[in-house]
Amino acid sequence: MSDPGVWDCVVVGAGVMGSACGLQLVQNGVTTLLLEQFCLPHSRGSSWGQTRATRKSYKQEHYARMAAESNKLWRQVETESGTKLTVDCRQLAWGRPDNPILQDIHTNLHKVGVQSKVLTNQDLRHQFPMLRFPGNYVGVTEAGAGLIKADQAVRALQDLFVQKGGCLKDGEAVTGITPGPTVSVITSKRKIRTRRLVLTCGPWAGKLLSNLGLDLPLETLRVNVCYWKEKVPSAYSLLSDFPVIKDEDTEVYGLPCFEYPDMMKICRHTGHPADPDNRDTNMQADLKFDLQFLGDFVRRHFPGLHDKPGIVETCMYTNTPDGEYILDRHPKHRNIVIGAGFSGHGFKLAPMVGRLLCELTLDKSPSLDMTPFRIDRFTSRKAISKL
Repeated sequence: MSDPGVWDCVVVGAGVMGSACGLQLVQNGVTTLLLEQFCLPHSRGSSWGQTRATRKSYKQEHYARMAAESNKLWRQVETESGTKLTVDCRQLAWGRPDNPILQDIHTNLHKVGVQSKVLTNQDLRHQFPMLRFPGNYVGVTEAGAGLIKADQAVRALQDLFVQKGGCLKDGEAVTGITPGPTVSVITSKRKIRTRRLVLTCGPWAGKLLSNLGLDLPLETLRVNVCYWKEKVPSAYSLLSDFPVIKDEDTEVYGLPCFEYPDMMKICRHTGHPADPDNRDTNMQADLKFDLQFLGDFVRRHFPGLHDKPGIVETCMYTNTPDGEYILDRHPKHRNIVIGAGFSGHGFKLAPMVGRLLCELTLDKSPSLDMTPFRIDRFTSRKAISKL
């Protein structure tokens, strides 16, 4: 697509959120430019890697509903792209019986029409003999969860975006933004003019938003993604009907062996503070802590895994203090829309996030109550300090 002079919309950041938003915009007839600072594909942000979970097991009802709707939209992407992106499996959450999150998960799954069961400790030991649990632990299962092939899913969104008339440019970093009725976007290569701007910049969101007068409490974290080899092949694989798992006491999660032969992904659902432009600082000390923590977890619950990881990769989280997303218009510049702070649980919900960002951009009635995602929940923290 040639430069129209003034774009209807520019989306900055072509990770899963920006790509999903861009696709929604072009499906609504909006002339859209999608910008990515790195050459695609890349591993610098939050959207790369082979798999993510597609669970609906959330303590918040709005995320359970978003996950259910996103699953339907992912299926549409599969159909339109002709690419199989999802793999079905169960989900198992476990923890102490007094952990309220487990009951919230069970309640919300039923509210969104998903089959769920509460498992006693005896049930856990019977259904999952390859795992070990303390004597008082209980569990909640979710039918119809699964995995999504992350790298392929992002590429499918981008391919559909271009096929439907969008323009994707990579290797082009945004260096400045001048708000106004027509927004000027300065990149490493040119000046771009647009009527509307969407910022889905992942761990770089705070830096760009600061230049727009927003000091949001976004924390960027480097996460160590660890893979643990099986002692006996297939014990923790999809072939054995092994589920996606989450320990709701420690917030450790795991995915069945799928990405690498006979290796299960088990990670902490948190990380270590890191600048996305200099994320390797203090890496060894942080890794040592995670390996000790996760090694203890593996020894406690996974007798069939070696207690030292065979592969370690790195990903970035951008966290908000309450773990809720930021999906809102700029409080002063209403033609600038922000999607940020996905707190390590965003990928599965990207199609619905893309829809909501598109609705904000086009001033449409939102598909969901947007109150949990509004910027003004941080006003008391002087988030809007420079306006």
